[in-house]
Amino acid sequence: MNFLGFKTLAVVSTSMLMVSCFSQEEKKQKTPTTITKQVKMDKKDLKSLAVNAQKAFFKDYSVEGIKKYFTENYIQHNPHVPTGIEPVIGFLPVLEKAKTTSKTHRLFQDGDFIVMHNTYDNAEAFGAPEVVTFDVWRMEDGKVAEHWDNISPIVKETVSGRSQFDGPTEVKDVEKTAENKQLVKNFVDDILFGKNPNKITDYISTEQYHQHNVAIEDGLAGLGKAIDYLVSQNDMFIYKKVHKVLGEGNFVLTMSEGEWHGKPQSFYDLFRIEDNKIVEHWDIIEEIPSEMAHTNGKF
Repeated sequence: MNFLGFKTLAVVSTSMLMVSCFSQEEKKQKTPTTITKQVKMDKKDLKSLAVNAQKAFFKDYSVEGIKKYFTENYIQHNPHVPTGIEPVIGFLPVLEKAKTTSKTHRLFQDGDFIVMHNTYDNAEAFGAPEVVTFDVWRMEDGKVAEHWDNISPIVKETVSGRSQFDGPTEVKDVEKTAENKQLVKNFVDDILFGKNPNKITDYISTEQYHQHNVAIEDGLAGLGKAIDYLVSQNDMFIYKKVHKVLGEGNFVLTMSEGEWHGKPQSFYDLFRIEDNKIVEHWDIIEEIPSEMAHTNGKF
């Protein structure tokens, strides 16, 4: 099966599969842990530093910029890139020669963590000419200290007509951050882990549900069709653990691991919340390789 019919279908409803097979691991589910140390900077400054770090890497290709915005003991979780700042610096000539550039579509912050929803052009070094990513950075003393990501090739034609990255970008309802993160945590517990799958409409809006998964139609009806297909193929996703729930205002990202096709997978799901309901969803699934370029793990 080609990418649109196979891998992109792997992206089907990583956030929405409300079937009982998820419950086999529900006893292992614990409250996701995050680093609570706070950098003594306001949110605007921390976001600006992250933007400057991204620019140093993917626009200026600057060794000085990398040294300025990345810590010496930079920790890498991308499976294919060695840990440390030197591999980052060593990668710059490859990016500059290819003229690899990036565009950030969404940017939000949760404590020390910066979440970016990015696209990259001339990105063969990342697996395809054009890719979409979720990049998560942990900031420390004003520098990038740690990095996680999920990457997928961009698909031009999608079932819903929406791309893997378009849609609203403005961070709103910041005062509801804790409430919206709790909504998503409860959704994961009840739906993804199968504790109360009949509560799906308690979490997802029945009036508006915009889907950016390339193989799923908008709305709950589109989600149902995708689920029926996976069930018919005996090819359901299995969530095993949620590692992080990061959010600001109306955007919440979950970083999870599980299985599909009997292989370990990394699931990144981004939700937009409006009036206490999930109204939009973006996601990327990436297979976790058995061997990595470091010992830090994917999460």
